[in-house]
Amino acid sequence: MTTIGARAAVLLTLTALTAVTIAPVASAAPKGISWGACPAGSPPGYDCAEIEVPLSYQDPGGPRITLALGRLPATDQQHKRGTVFTNPGGPGNPGRFSKFQTPVLHRQFDIVGFDPRGVGASTPIRCFASDAETEPLKRVLGTFPITTEQETRHTADVREVAASCGRNAGPLLGHLSTTNVARDLDKLREAVGEPRLRYYGLSYGTYLGEVYANLFPHHVGALALDAVDDPIAWSTGHRPEDANVPFSTRLGGFRDADRALRAFLDTCAADTRCAFREPGKDLRAKYDAILDRLETAPEAITYQDVIRRTHSALTDEANSPALAEFLQSATKPSLATKAIATPFDSALGGGGTLCTDTTNPRDPAAWPRAARDADKESRGFGSYDTYLSMPCAFWPVADPARYTGPWNRPTAPILLLANGKGDPETPYAGAKRTERILGNARLLTLDAWGHGAANRSECVDAALDAYLAYGRLPARGTVCAPDHAAFDAR
Repeated sequence: MTTIGARAAVLLTLTALTAVTIAPVASAAPKGISWGACPAGSPPGYDCAEIEVPLSYQDPGGPRITLALGRLPATDQQHKRGTVFTNPGGPGNPGRFSKFQTPVLHRQFDIVGFDPRGVGASTPIRCFASDAETEPLKRVLGTFPITTEQETRHTADVREVAASCGRNAGPLLGHLSTTNVARDLDKLREAVGEPRLRYYGLSYGTYLGEVYANLFPHHVGALALDAVDDPIAWSTGHRPEDANVPFSTRLGGFRDADRALRAFLDTCAADTRCAFREPGKDLRAKYDAILDRLETAPEAITYQDVIRRTHSALTDEANSPALAEFLQSATKPSLATKAIATPFDSALGGGGTLCTDTTNPRDPAAWPRAARDADKESRGFGSYDTYLSMPCAFWPVADPARYTGPWNRPTAPILLLANGKGDPETPYAGAKRTERILGNARLLTLDAWGHGAANRSECVDAALDAYLAYGRLPARGTVCAPDHAAFDAR
């Protein structure tokens, strides 16, 4: 789940103001990909292409939509060994210009990313017909209510956002489930001529990989799934009563946000470079004092600001110096305005995908109840996570193609990557469950906190190289060390 999400993502890929054109009936599966120049302003070194796929795979001869692709060619084309596809998470994050690579993989493989259906340069979702319709979204993005008055306003705004999508988005809104994205990915694999899929997926991209593996078990070559979503928790929950719990709560990321915070504070207390350090002071108590003050009397920043910025900073240990400076500034009301340049302000996730993939209550009152319960385990982070999925209470469509299992179909080995000290987005406990849930998986642990393990450890990257290039798995129970300590200069 990116950013749930990436979050680098909050919830909705809700772009505005223009209509979506669905192409009329065309030929069946794509027959190869014609790579060419990318649009002006694209990152250097990439080729670009578009292909058409069915709007609905239940009606493969019906209307078509367009997917936008980007390819970073292998540097050693003479000895190229194939293609690695990637997904950066979200759902809803644009992905055609992939940020994932290692020197070994970049030399031996074309790295191909794509904007999933509804996103970016692919056929997009348009939820707003006017600037005025975007106002409720602006009020709810990146925040959550903590008072009864705020709950009432937040619920009304989220209801109107979902209604705008229902009015304006058109037929694509009902065909955004991960099942359809996985089928799109299989069409891309076929189009580049790969008999089996090599793939790296981050966050929500791991759920895409899990769905793919169970829809197309015989097409699995090597799937590296980094920052792992538990597919059962995501889709339905493990128990019948989980249907009454918002999916963003039952994923349990808030618990790992608290674990990551404790790891950060413990590291801070032992490192003289940490601006929040105070010898002899309980740093958790110091942190809670900030929240105590802001919960009743917001200042230049709010209680929600501190939760949001802290949560986002905990997605990467490299943010530790900036997080320490921000928290220290927040102890002094007149100075508590410092921002952190981390992903929480960037991408939005795919509401259409989240809400059509997942079982959720239809009673909006379930969200404040779940938020209060989750906050008892993880102050602030529980509400932050819970309210991310509130549009699903009002989501106006379902996708009949939604996949809910089984999840254990036999496949080639799948490599899972996770951060053992806590991942605020996709908790480590979920990764350990997923190792048991999938038909053939192996978990590699990075001894760090954060969201995503690739490109943070030579040990992890070497394991990725060996796995994606040759199918070699690390020994069961392997734990890798990060290349840098939290407060090291980068």
